[in-house]
Amino acid sequence: MRVGLIGLGIMGSRMGANLLAKGQHLTVWNRTASRTAALASRGAEVADSIAALTRASDVVLVCVSDTPDVEAVMRGGVIEALGTGKVVVDHSTISPSATVALAAEVAATGAAFLDAPVSGGAEGAARGTLSIMVGGNQADFDECLPAMKTMGASVVLCGEIGAGNVTKLANQIVVGANIAAVAEALVMATKAGVNPDLVFQAIRGGLAGSTVMNAKAPMMIDRNFKPGFRINLYFSYLSSQGIGEIGIPLSGLRV
Repeated sequence: MRVGLIGLGIMGSRMGANLLAKGQHLTVWNRTASRTAALASRGAEVADSIAALTRASDVVLVCVSDTPDVEAVMRGGVIEALGTGKVVVDHSTISPSATVALAAEVAATGAAFLDAPVSGGAEGAARGTLSIMVGGNQADFDECLPAMKTMGASVVLCGEIGAGNVTKLANQIVVGANIAAVAEALVMATKAGVNPDLVFQAIRGGLAGSTVMNAKAPMMIDRNFKPGFRINLYFSYLSSQGIGEIGIPLSGLRV
């Protein structure tokens, strides 16, 4: 299988590294061409355009920032170069309704589309332990599963087109609430004169414990506030691209 990867940012560059490490033939393209150098040094081929990458690939992975970016990539070379037998897998986190519209454009070319947003951050992308939530056809999912398993520890087909991004919306709500709760709990303990690290050690093994707590509490205690994701994208997705889309039809399912 020939895989193409568009988007070599924080997530895409690490996902590409895992594909290469598992022996996958990989072609890459990035808007900022200099970002292709690291993967090229590991054996990736570098395409000179989005269309060239699409023509050279059986499966095209897209991992860019937001809905407008995905639409620009898809309509800026991917769709024009698609054909029967090819599959586009969008690992970006975007609007479910935009996903449905793009999937229809892809289907008109004879190709297939999966929406497959990821969770796990830069660390999960580097380790190949992402959670990948997928919407689309079972046969297309099965075809792309081996490649996705090189990047994720959990790969689940959640339903038809759009279900992946709806699932990611659910994920963002839970993760955001957890981060806020952990922060409030540690601040409260600190202001009450109790060592926040001991509070963390005491409650992490009980019902309050979570993957979010294990990942974020030590960073908060160490005053390590280095960002891993842009907050404007997080809230943009929740407000204008997620929660605001009440009434999206997904084959009878309404959210």
